[in-house]
Amino acid sequence: MPVQCFGREASDHLHEMLPEGSGVRLERDVEERDRYGRLLAYVWRAGDGAFMNLELLDDGYGQVLSIPPNIAYVDRFRAAQQTARDAERGLWSSCPDPLSDA
Repeated sequence: MPVQCFGREASDHLHEMLPEGSGVRLERDVEERDRYGRLLAYVWRAGDGAFMNLELLDDGYGQVLSIPPNIAYVDRFRAAQQTARDAERGLWSSCPDPLSDA
């Protein structure tokens, strides 16, 4: 599978925010896994409690994808995405049409 626009940068940014050995707390929503067997979780960094999913969106390193019934933070995610988009951060300034693949 090809890497999406800004995918490598997002991966690098996440590794900066969560270096190897970092502690995290995982929070489940309604479903534990998606139809492909992938774990669905919200990620909170240990120590300062930063919400990694939200940080990535706010920094422009991702797009919102919420599939019911797993929508606990969808409003916060959409607001963070809009903030990044308005500020043209991350993928919002680098990718031709970021929402076309969402």
